[in-house]
Amino acid sequence: MLLWATLLVLASASGQFATTPKPVISLHPPWTPVFQGDTVSLTCNGFRSSSPKKTQWYNGQSPLTETRNTLDVYQSGKYSCRVGTSLLSDPVHLDFTKATLILQTPLSVFEGDSVNLRCLARAGTELENMEIYKNGELLALLGENNDFNIRRASLENSGNYHCMGVKKSNHEPVVSKRVKIQVQVPISQPVLTARTRQTQIVEGQQIILNCEVDRSSPEILYQFLHEDTVLWETKTSSILASFSLTAKHSGNYYCIANSGFGPKRSKVLKLSVIVPVSQPILTFHPAEARTVEGSVLTLHCEDPRGSLPILYQFYREKLLLPRSSTRSDTGASYRFSLTEAHSGNYYCTADNGFGSKRSNTVSLSVTVPVSQPILTFYPAEAQTIEGSVLTLHCEAHRGSLPILYQFYLETSLLDRSTVHSGVGTSYRFSLTEAHSGNYYCTADNGFGSKRSNTMSLSVIVPVSLPLIIFKVPRVPAVVGDMIELQCEAQRGSPPIVYHFFHEDVMLGSRQSPSGGGASFKFLLTEEHSGNYLCEASNVGKTQRSKTVVLNVKVPVSRPAFTLRASGSQAVVGNVMQLHCEALRGSPPILYRFYHEDVMLGNSSASFGGGTSFNFTLTVEHSGNYSCEADNDLEVQRSETVTLKVTVPVSRPVLTLRVSKAQAMVGDVVELHCEALRGSPPILYRFYHENVVLRNDSTFSAKGVSFNLSLTAQHSGNYSCEADNGLGAQKSELVTLFITGPTENRSAVATGVTGALLSILGLAAGALLFYFWFSRKAGERSASDFSRNPSDLNPQETTYQNVPGWIELQPVYINVNPRERDVVYSEVRRNKGENKYAAASRPKILTNEGSPVIYSQVKVACTPASRVQQSATSDPHR
Repeated sequence: MLLWATLLVLASASGQFATTPKPVISLHPPWTPVFQGDTVSLTCNGFRSSSPKKTQWYNGQSPLTETRNTLDVYQSGKYSCRVGTSLLSDPVHLDFTKATLILQTPLSVFEGDSVNLRCLARAGTELENMEIYKNGELLALLGENNDFNIRRASLENSGNYHCMGVKKSNHEPVVSKRVKIQVQVPISQPVLTARTRQTQIVEGQQIILNCEVDRSSPEILYQFLHEDTVLWETKTSSILASFSLTAKHSGNYYCIANSGFGPKRSKVLKLSVIVPVSQPILTFHPAEARTVEGSVLTLHCEDPRGSLPILYQFYREKLLLPRSSTRSDTGASYRFSLTEAHSGNYYCTADNGFGSKRSNTVSLSVTVPVSQPILTFYPAEAQTIEGSVLTLHCEAHRGSLPILYQFYLETSLLDRSTVHSGVGTSYRFSLTEAHSGNYYCTADNGFGSKRSNTMSLSVIVPVSLPLIIFKVPRVPAVVGDMIELQCEAQRGSPPIVYHFFHEDVMLGSRQSPSGGGASFKFLLTEEHSGNYLCEASNVGKTQRSKTVVLNVKVPVSRPAFTLRASGSQAVVGNVMQLHCEALRGSPPILYRFYHEDVMLGNSSASFGGGTSFNFTLTVEHSGNYSCEADNDLEVQRSETVTLKVTVPVSRPVLTLRVSKAQAMVGDVVELHCEALRGSPPILYRFYHENVVLRNDSTFSAKGVSFNLSLTAQHSGNYSCEADNGLGAQKSELVTLFITGPTENRSAVATGVTGALLSILGLAAGALLFYFWFSRKAGERSASDFSRNPSDLNPQETTYQNVPGWIELQPVYINVNPRERDVVYSEVRRNKGENKYAAASRPKILTNEGSPVIYSQVKVACTPASRVQQSATSDPHR
């Protein structure tokens, strides 16, 4: 009892129960000393530990920065290490020398070891005759490898060793430094034992640990370790004092004995301290006191301290649950699916043979989770018109109250409602286009949300008022262009049917299966001008667009060109109307009129149709005419129309030409009738006392002539008539006197001469009166007319185109100056041969050498009657 008490005091006084054993340093290479410049790796060998620990190195008393368990050393010193909180290792002395020759030995030599001694020269030095000495005496001659081996070391091998050699270069001897080798005698492996007073090691009992070796040593250090932690170390006894066991003392124990020649470690002694069970703990998994019906509940019972094995049992309302008894090393669990009947109070018990202990009671309330809710629509149609009211109803047929209902469109929350009584809930709203989609509802009473099946709803949006637009390749739209009518309702659920109308007549229809608009194409004709609209229809609703007007422009066609005269023919002086009209073409149309490609003028038809251009005809207006129609889309030119302006004939001039100074029976007289103006052909008629003598038609502008063989019956008044279909014109009368046969010529001549002189005197008086009258009226005299016949009326002017016959050839003419009722008639003779006097001006009448052989003046006193005076004179020979 005294020994037990002493040990208890020593153990309690130590306080070194948390110290790790002393580590041991090893070398690589395992030699000492070494040459300067070489490197030696030191390893700090700690004892087995459950977790890695930091290593601290020292050189003497100075700590080094290296924290790994290996240290590379290249300078002399005393090196030691510590692992974690362990004791400091025994120091290792390293000598880095500059010597030429060294003897390398192991750091420690133990009895029975095989020891190799190395005699090593510095690099660059060649030695021979190498020898090794012990305590100053030659031990052996070394071979080529310069090594000496002690196969099995004993105490007799302890001593001072050195080696020696001779340099090959100069045969100078070289001796190494002496090295002391102490052969150590190790102790045997210690044996750790434990002694208790009972057969079972139970918490609270006393225990004695003993570390024994089979060879005594003057000084042995004993260390007792539990799970690599030093409980106690001592040099006085191998017995650790008794201590009271607790549950934490279970585990692996060993001891280390160190006699100064290296530690020896015992085998591991495993102690299991039996701990009686404490009050077990009952837990639920899941841990909620309210658990959902149908879920799996796990009851877990565990004693945190008791030694294994432990028998666990589960109870509900003091009734042992079937098959719930379990022996386990880590607690016990009981797993089952919950029903509503499993509500109640639960506890468990734990027993490891040293008394049963019972847990606290835990209450469990089994809750019925909601079933999958059912979503319904009111009205029940899957397609509903925008603006109508829809009611969503969500109901879970099973589930503990309260239940939270939530309504969703796609992923967006629409409404939520908590129901504390009754069944289900509803959500009511007016539909818009945005409400199309997938609907579902959820029900949750705190034990898991359930989702209904998805229901799709298509909100049909009636079509809005459509918009119709034209798409044409150019503006304005022209016949022949491809037009595209586009109709689109900005709102409306597909499919949408579009109808296209022109003047309320349907052109066609198109369907838009996926929404948007539709188009209708066709080639434009003139008939396509007018009002257009379109209709959009879906789900029985039709909307009609506003009316748009399309004006299809028609390029002008080739115009029709016509000439319209005021009379039946195009006659000088008449008004000519040029009319140009394009039968097709959109107004306004600009018409241009051309004469020989020179524009006469233009006129615009603002409302379509044709237009005209009027002018008074002259001779110069004959030629080619055309017109042009232009409505800015196209320019078209008519065909060319040729116009020939017809000139009515002027009053013709009748000329009688005889070969002698006096026309006599049997002579041949030439009657020449000529209209100075008039378009050919001209029909000439010759009259004797208003009896047609002859008809002649000519295209020539020189008139016509014919010869008449005179008889006594040919005396009298002659005239001619010109007609080109525009009105006949008749010449003035020319009187021809024909004399009798040859034998009576003198008498006749005398009579004729007297008559002519009388007539000439009367004529002279008449002319004098006429000249006076003309001056009074501001007109030219008859003599002026003789000098300038161009002053005569164009239709009445007489142009002479008489061939130059022989001298004294008589010419019969009549003149009516200025269309007055004074007619001067004369018979003249022309001088000169082979000369023409076309349009010549007659000379003033004189008495001397006058060629006039006959003259007559007629003055009309009233429109109904004329006064004729005549005078005669002797003909000039």
